[in-house]
Amino acid sequence: MAAVMTDLGIGTILNQLGIEKENNGASTGGHWFNTRGEVIASVSPVDGQVIASVHSATEVDYEAVILKAQEAFLEWRKWPAPKRGEVVRQLAEKLREYKEPLGKLVSYEMGKSLQEGLGEVQEMIDICDFAVGLSRQLHGLTMHSERPGHRMYEQYHPLGIVGIISAFNFPVAVWNWNTALAWICGDVCVWKPSEKAPITAIACQQITKQVFDANGVPEGVSGLVIGGADIGKLMAEDKRVPLVSATGSTRMGKSVGAAVGERLGKSLLELGGNNAIIITPSADLKIVLPGAVFGAVGTCGQRCTSTRRLIVHDSVYDKVKDALVKAYSQLKIGNPLDQNNHVGPLIDKDAVAAYEDALNKAVAEGGTIITESGVLSGDGYESGCYVKPAMVEAKNEFKIVQHETFAPILYIMKYNGGVENAIKIQNNVPQGLSSAIMTNDLKESEIFLSAAGSDCGIANVNIGTSGAEIGGAFGGEKETGGGRESGSDAWKIYMRRQTNTINYTDSLPLAQGIKFEL
Repeated sequence: MAAVMTDLGIGTILNQLGIEKENNGASTGGHWFNTRGEVIASVSPVDGQVIASVHSATEVDYEAVILKAQEAFLEWRKWPAPKRGEVVRQLAEKLREYKEPLGKLVSYEMGKSLQEGLGEVQEMIDICDFAVGLSRQLHGLTMHSERPGHRMYEQYHPLGIVGIISAFNFPVAVWNWNTALAWICGDVCVWKPSEKAPITAIACQQITKQVFDANGVPEGVSGLVIGGADIGKLMAEDKRVPLVSATGSTRMGKSVGAAVGERLGKSLLELGGNNAIIITPSADLKIVLPGAVFGAVGTCGQRCTSTRRLIVHDSVYDKVKDALVKAYSQLKIGNPLDQNNHVGPLIDKDAVAAYEDALNKAVAEGGTIITESGVLSGDGYESGCYVKPAMVEAKNEFKIVQHETFAPILYIMKYNGGVENAIKIQNNVPQGLSSAIMTNDLKESEIFLSAAGSDCGIANVNIGTSGAEIGGAFGGEKETGGGRESGSDAWKIYMRRQTNTINYTDSLPLAQGIKFEL
């Protein structure tokens, strides 16, 4: 592992990104506060080494960041949207410049493969590019009035402060999904990243500062507060934060949603997934195998869109199962910065314990583990965070199958009869994020995509559940939260809608023909 660390050059990367071994955990973009909260040591799951540490933010620090954000909003909202878009365009250019060191840091701090780390930074670049064009298209509608000499239209205005609570598995992309859109809409942002990946958050703040300083962006447009659930609670309950965008577990989302709803604020919740691929008799195995295997083991099963369930027609079940078991036996598990490996580590030992607990529960409910499983140890696995991806024959009604486990566990089960039976199984879970069907039958694909088909926010045909392009709105239904981020018209959540009526006559006719004489 020492050789890999030398090749990675983590010290050089930290210097490039302006990160110290000890860091403060609150910033207004132009100023770092001398925070004195609990020290958070960021430990890489790759090798168990401490990357750097952060003094977390306190309530006093949070208050200072919010006050500066309020002040910045008063100016930032007046900037023309295309001018705000130009700043975001320059941020995309700066991210291109820092793609390699930031991508490596994402991989090392979170544990995903180097290609996925670089891909996450590319997502940031892509959403910035999308937002630049959008900055000239924040359009409303014009309507015909029933009253003569009147004009009606609607327009959108910025909300104010957008609070962002992000998860460890996409430590930078999800932040930028929110900020790129919120900034061009005229909002300011305050970010509480996962305390499991705080160093990448500091890096993003340092990169953003370079661009914002060069353009005279008001201090406070990009705020950062690193801390635990206490900071998230402050944000969720804060009436000065009209929108809270939270990514994480369903349990966390319910707590945030309740707190924001209590004060009649707006929440954008991207929560748990329990994603399934339906495999029909006509499915092409050449597509099934990479789609199912990458969906299940990519990012070590720590994506909200990871494939958790395979629902396979009984006529092809044995063929599919045997091919997958063979594919699993060929997986290479190890340092994610080595591109020869397919699977890296889980984020920490708590995640490892959850993996083991889920497998034990699956067996206790009558499931059968059909691949090698367990925690890896020895040379190269010193962090204790490496596990073998497992495939389990199970039934959809098992309690553990109904629950999302953030680990590389794939439950495989049968269906018989028509595709409607498979869809019924797929939909019979509390979550509703991503779904897929593998079929060469046009009728089956159309049924899957119909109103009577998949109940998920994402429904794919002949691709897997994992991964999404920024051009489409991202999000799900049911316990996934119902929010939408990224593309399409997701920008509207970051703005308030206003209907305007203008009377350009010399009289005042009332709506619905009402007469009021004085």
